[in-house]
Amino acid sequence: MTQPTDVRGERLHTARSLAASGVPVLPLRAGKVPFGNCRRCADNACGGRPNMKTSGPCTCPHPCHGWAAATTDPGVINAPTWVRAWREATAVAYHPGGASLTVVDLDNAEAVAWARTTLPTTQTVPTTRGEHWLYQGAMQSANAVRPCVDIKSTMAYARWLGPGTGAMTALPDVVRALVVKEPTAVRPTAVTVPALVGGGECPHRTPAYLDRGIAMAEQRITAASSAVHATVYRTFLAVLSAHGRCGCLTDAHVVRLFTAAQARGESPRHCTDAWTNALTRLGL
Repeated sequence: MTQPTDVRGERLHTARSLAASGVPVLPLRAGKVPFGNCRRCADNACGGRPNMKTSGPCTCPHPCHGWAAATTDPGVINAPTWVRAWREATAVAYHPGGASLTVVDLDNAEAVAWARTTLPTTQTVPTTRGEHWLYQGAMQSANAVRPCVDIKSTMAYARWLGPGTGAMTALPDVVRALVVKEPTAVRPTAVTVPALVGGGECPHRTPAYLDRGIAMAEQRITAASSAVHATVYRTFLAVLSAHGRCGCLTDAHVVRLFTAAQARGESPRHCTDAWTNALTRLGL
């Protein structure tokens, strides 16, 4: 059934208003899903849209690539192909991570009750079955972090259901912890390094220097919001470049790095592969 003109106009007006405030938007079709890719972009043949601040390698004028289509560019939002999509849309969606936001999607009354006793109060938006709790700050998205609770932030979209009520607060650690998997016990690849040429004393053996380097490496891995595989490999490579030839590293140091990587979702196998590849790259 054709939607009334005022409803279509209201959705486009909402999209323009959100975009003007820095919130990337996209239209949703029936079923609360994004519009499918056009022929040119089918199977990501165009290269995709990797982030929200630029269009990436794809210059397609259609609202393609799901959450990655979200934009704040009025020229895109008001383009003919997008206007046609707004006419067919059933809802306005936005990319929370692109606006430095995180949505805790509570999908039933039990989940809402859990949040009220567990999470810091913040801006809340009623949904059909529960509530959206909005926090200031972006993080990794994840589904089913607990029964009927999803996290929507980076690389995800959420329906715009209105501004809600209450004052938005900063993203708390208790929410970030919901997506952190318990690290599996790992056995890091043994590191065999050659002795220093001439038998001199290792310049890195001061505990403070080494501990600071390992702590910085852990922080780099933990802070990765995307391209986690690549970040882990580059971090392992940097650590081995600094300490791999002088005998500083111990199994305890490597376990710390592997644990940080696994907390970001890497498997023990991925950790071992990244470590081995870094050793090979450096000729160790």
